Amino acid sequence: MANYNPVTQEILAELEKAAPGHVVTGADVNPDYSRDEMPIYGTRMPDVTIDVQSTEEVSAIMKICYEHNIPVTTRGAGTGLVGGCTPVCGGVVLCTMRMNKILAYDLENFAVTVQPGVLLQQLADDALKHGCMYPPDPGEKMATLGGNVATNAGGMRAVKYGATRDYVRAMTVVLPNGDITRFGGTVSKTSSGYSLTNLMIGSEGTLGIITELTLKLIPAPQATVSLMAPFEDLEVCISAVPKFFMKHFRPQALEFFEKEILISSEEYLGKQVFPRKIDGTDVGAYLLVTFDGDSMDELDPIVESASEMLVEEGALDVLVADTAPKLKDIWATRSSFLEGIEEQTKLLDECDVVVPVNKIASYVAYVNEIKQNYDFEVKYFGHAGDGNLHIYTCSTEMEEEEFKKQVEQFLSALYKKTVELGGQISGEHGIGYGKVHFLESAMGPVNMELMRGIKKVFDPKLILNPGKVCMDLTRKGE
Repeated sequence: MANYNPVTQEILAELEKAAPGHVVTGADVNPDYSRDEMPIYGTRMPDVTIDVQSTEEVSAIMKICYEHNIPVTTRGAGTGLVGGCTPVCGGVVLCTMRMNKILAYDLENFAVTVQPGVLLQQLADDALKHGCMYPPDPGEKMATLGGNVATNAGGMRAVKYGATRDYVRAMTVVLPNGDITRFGGTVSKTSSGYSLTNLMIGSEGTLGIITELTLKLIPAPQATVSLMAPFEDLEVCISAVPKFFMKHFRPQALEFFEKEILISSEEYLGKQVFPRKIDGTDVGAYLLVTFDGDSMDELDPIVESASEMLVEEGALDVLVADTAPKLKDIWATRSSFLEGIEEQTKLLDECDVVVPVNKIASYVAYVNEIKQNYDFEVKYFGHAGDGNLHIYTCSTEMEEEEFKKQVEQFLSALYKKTVELGGQISGEHGIGYGKVHFLESAMGPVNMELMRGIKKVFDPKLILNPGKVCMDLTRKGE
């Protein structure tokens, strides 16, 4: 483990000079800053928190922390699920939530410049006022854009539009030593050396601190329609997914989920939206599909063809949502899956593996096979269009240590199967603190050493978000 220094009164005085009025210590520190949304990976109170307000302020703070070897963890809204913003070594937490301005639109180049604390929903709503759409659509709309970029968040629209990485044009970054630099530019292509922008995207705050972003926009679609397709059997439901691509449909979103997780969400919201029976047959699983385009005239034949295909593939019915209230209800239910689980569960862990689309059915069959060996309940859903599955282990009865022990065994088996099928252990949540040892097993020693080498080039003192992604605090020298 790196040899970090304590935050002394002298260092506090320097920090207060760099960020006057923003430095918080002791009992005044917000306990939320000790963790993210997955406390199963542990909590730790930082020594100092600073709600930063400018690039220059971040730079001044980092120069102090670099000189004195103080660990620094950056956080936004804290909505991550892998312990990514947990300050596992104490030190300083920098929160970017006050850097929350949409700075400028460049509509001729379909770009917008924002600060990292702007919320995803904030930009989505504001872009529509300019006739534009910001396509990345992670389930947590109250997450910050800085956090989305730091984890390369995906979400439900990734099947058509891609993940966050595909919409980052440029960024301003403060390096661990306090230097300010800029990566990328407002252009659609580049072959100008190594892509430092792409190194930062998905680096989870371990290489630098993002203080400004230039993001790509697209013209907003003028029409949207969703199809809700209930199935009796989950395996039949998932097996229909590849047909969307074989028949050249281009869904904006393509989601699958089983009945139990739907019930949790509807109970949380206090409203039943999805049918539980169709003509006397119990529904076991659902596909939820969205198409968008320039007009309903364009979408109508697509909806008709897709509906026919779904019935041929075993759907009990196909229900069309083409009005704003219907769309709002069904997607509110889908977006509340995690909240529904959290409300009903004392102990919770999760993974978000991604496998080839044609392997989803066999992967889910494997999950159902091995979950019988454990005492916790397993709930899952997924972005069927891109093979990203969210699998939750839930318990209200188990002791925490036994729960963790069994979950470790369960996830180890799942990740081994993921790699066997040609997948990756995270599609959008990242590695954070909770999945570091799993990443090492999946990636192998050569790739891990390459990542550690990159980390040391950016951060030779290893002060920035220690213990995350490729930096295992139990390893000698880290």
